[in-house]
Amino acid sequence: MDKILNNLGLCQRASGVISGEEMVIEYIRANKVYYVFLASDASDNAKKQILDKAKFYNVEVDMTYSSFELSSAIGKSGRMVVGITNSGFVKILKK
Repeated sequence: MDKILNNLGLCQRASGVISGEEMVIEYIRANKVYYVFLASDASDNAKKQILDKAKFYNVEVDMTYSSFELSSAIGKSGRMVVGITNSGFVKILKK
């Protein structure tokens, strides 16, 4: 598994991650998300919603991984969107 996905799992275990489209959008609006992973295989509607909201609130979005990879990394099935809620973890993930 890729180093970023390993670190994403670490973030999940440290409660620095939220997932699910509705929750991520809510946290973006509240300026509580610092980075978003959006599954490359997410629906066009989900991509548009997340990308528009992230652009408006100036949150970086990474679309490198599939929903399977993201779900496996955080240990929750069927996740299309994962938000990082801890700015310290963003620095670790970007290394």
